[in-house]
Amino acid sequence: MFFKLVKTFILLTVFCTTVQAQRQDTIVVARDGSGKFRNVQEAVESARAFMDYTVTIYIKNGLYKEKVIIPSWLKNVEIVGENAEKTIITYDDHANINKMGTFRSYTVKVEGDNITFRNLTIENNAEQLGQAVALHTEGDRLIFINCRFLGNQDTVYTGAEGARLYFSNCYIEGTTDFIFGPSTALFEHCTIYSKRDSYITAASTPQDVKFGYVFKDCKLIAAPGVTKVYLGRPWRPYAATVFMNCQLGKHILSAGWQNWKKTEYEKTARYGEYMNTGEGASTLERVGWCKQLKKKEAAEYSIENIFKVNNSWYPCISYK
Repeated sequence: MFFKLVKTFILLTVFCTTVQAQRQDTIVVARDGSGKFRNVQEAVESARAFMDYTVTIYIKNGLYKEKVIIPSWLKNVEIVGENAEKTIITYDDHANINKMGTFRSYTVKVEGDNITFRNLTIENNAEQLGQAVALHTEGDRLIFINCRFLGNQDTVYTGAEGARLYFSNCYIEGTTDFIFGPSTALFEHCTIYSKRDSYITAASTPQDVKFGYVFKDCKLIAAPGVTKVYLGRPWRPYAATVFMNCQLGKHILSAGWQNWKKTEYEKTARYGEYMNTGEGASTLERVGWCKQLKKKEAAEYSIENIFKVNNSWYPCISYK
């Protein structure tokens, strides 16, 4: 019996030591070779599937030219850059390369759930020859803090119905429909930069989902010479987008919203505004099918309500 116990103890010790050796709480990526990996995708592939603990992939400053996929079997991962402006993941695919199409043109695609990005830039720097996605999301409960999303047409695609995304203190730029898709997404304290006279959002919110895109305390600015920008147009009939307590620059057209040349969408699209400021915030000439929210209605747009879909989720945010 004694020898059996000793053998069991040794086996358990070996097993636990092996598990601890496999567990990596922080994985460092550096182009100069000072980290464990030189490419982001290699670091992602090294993480264990379906983790019940958080792994941080720390990316040192550098230009990482690669297409990155966070697969569906990865959970509880934080991808953290050293500096938002100096840690750059970039690629240059666009929809018209070999008939690629919009949805394969991404630089970063996030399929996993419970993924957090901090302090980095995701860029699609393709020539303006077609749609070119920088960030493509499919996962649920995704958080983006102090990140930059650079591109032209279709910069950020929130691609999954019912998925919940939170953007805080982010910078997003583009030309046409550069925030688009069916997901529920809350943008707080973000800067939205229009590079061309066009449209900012193109939501395709499902009919049975109450909240689509919600912008709170954001700042909408534009490149020099840009003077005719719509807040959004409905990609699908029940598009839902609201701007609340935002600063709207003079580039925002007095009509505010456009119907994608489908008058029937005016009966179903769910567009709203509340207490916005700035030269583009006047509602005197807004389209009649955009709702000006009352205080009680605006109160419904709490973070708890927005992210309560099939189960409650409250993003836990820290700015480390």
